Amino acid sequence: MKSHKPGTSTSEVEVVGINARGIWLYVKGGEYFLSHEDYPWFKDARIADVLDVQLIHEVHLRWPALDVDLTLESLGEPEAYPLVYH
Repeated sequence: MKSHKPGTSTSEVEVVGINARGIWLYVKGGEYFLSHEDYPWFKDARIADVLDVQLIHEVHLRWPALDVDLTLESLGEPEAYPLVYH
């Protein structure tokens, strides 16, 4: 018996992993790792709040319960955005 290939994802943004070091996002065909060191807002957040991410206008990520907003550009080129929350 052969398995069929899975279908394409219907979600343009999805949290695909969470561990003690950070979270992995799948966004529009790309994967991003957000470490807790660089993105501390997610470290002590409830899992349900981390999973509740929205893609707005194809370039803006929003976590409403955490009041966190990030652009895809800042995830793809973090060196261009050196300001880190402390």
